[in-house]
Amino acid sequence: MGIYFDYAATSLKKPQAVAQEISQLLLSETCGNPSRGAHDFSLNGYRKLYQAKERLKTFFNLPSSAGIGYTMNATMALNMAIQGLFQPGDHVITTNYEHNSVLRPLYLKEKQGVELSFVPCDKVTGKIHYDEIEKLIQPNTKGIVCTHASNVIGNVIDLRKISTICQKHDLLFIVDASQTAGSLPIDVQDLGIDVLCFTGHKSLYGPQGIGGICFKEALPFEPLLVGGSGVHSQDKIHPHDYPTVLEAGTTNLLGIVGLDASLKELMEQGLDKVHQKQMAMANRFYEGIKGLEKVTFYGDYEATCRTGIVSFNIGNLPSAEIADYLNETYEIAVRPGLHCAPLVHEAMGTTHQGMVRFSFSHYHTEEEVDQAIQAVQTIYEKVEESLL
Repeated sequence: MGIYFDYAATSLKKPQAVAQEISQLLLSETCGNPSRGAHDFSLNGYRKLYQAKERLKTFFNLPSSAGIGYTMNATMALNMAIQGLFQPGDHVITTNYEHNSVLRPLYLKEKQGVELSFVPCDKVTGKIHYDEIEKLIQPNTKGIVCTHASNVIGNVIDLRKISTICQKHDLLFIVDASQTAGSLPIDVQDLGIDVLCFTGHKSLYGPQGIGGICFKEALPFEPLLVGGSGVHSQDKIHPHDYPTVLEAGTTNLLGIVGLDASLKELMEQGLDKVHQKQMAMANRFYEGIKGLEKVTFYGDYEATCRTGIVSFNIGNLPSAEIADYLNETYEIAVRPGLHCAPLVHEAMGTTHQGMVRFSFSHYHTEEEVDQAIQAVQTIYEKVEESLL
């Protein structure tokens, strides 16, 4: 089936326990709809839901599981946070690293009267200009929304630096942990994160279709979705107590038990061990091709903390052509293009060319990485004369 190097998009290999727990739930025929009745089947479903929230509480060091709401993915969680917390007249600061799951909700709020400012990044290394953040703060600034790590270049944002600024100016701090949850430790209380949004299908190695939004403490919040809640059914408005305000309708219980199984395994393995293996694979690949003269790399490869992403271009070749050739000739799957994050490409001058992104997992082997190195070297040799 080839070799998959697109873990920044979604994890391919999962812990066996994920499939086992999902299958067991389906086959057991013991779980009904959580919080939709007092019978044993509904209560069994609620116990599964609650067990996973308690594990998430520990995993992210949240003060209470009541501040956790299940979503389809990080995109839904970020829409909930941005739509629910910012109103016309507010000012929001974000960065040039952001994925469209942050940008598009913010652009929508901009049309409704929310002001936006963007923290720039270095055009060579992609490093965030932290010294610019406080210069962007206005009297109506309400919060900062940022990703924990770029899904394009693998650079990790120093959340503590931004949190310190937020606390100094009494701003909300909302973090998109899509690229880091399950790879890097995230302590919500220690880092002063007000709202953490995550997806289960990337470095958490859970199934697709499950994610979450985590509040350090209850905030005045307008729900994105309203509907069935299992309580206060006679009311015309959706309940505003937590976690009910975060969850409308039937939850994805199959996704929840799969996510819980992967969380349990990650906690047993230890995130440090998982991240070290991931980075060992990424660094092996980088070292294997960095000597190619006309290969341009993007990101800060001298940083002490990165995610397992290596993005590059070969001369002026379109990134899509390289990715297609890798797929068709070597059965190697990578991601070309703009990666749903246009501003970082604008900053680094790759809007038209895109980048070839390899993203690595602790499941990769050295043999697989070496095959990828050989494939890139062979492609380079084939086109080298035209690049010189």
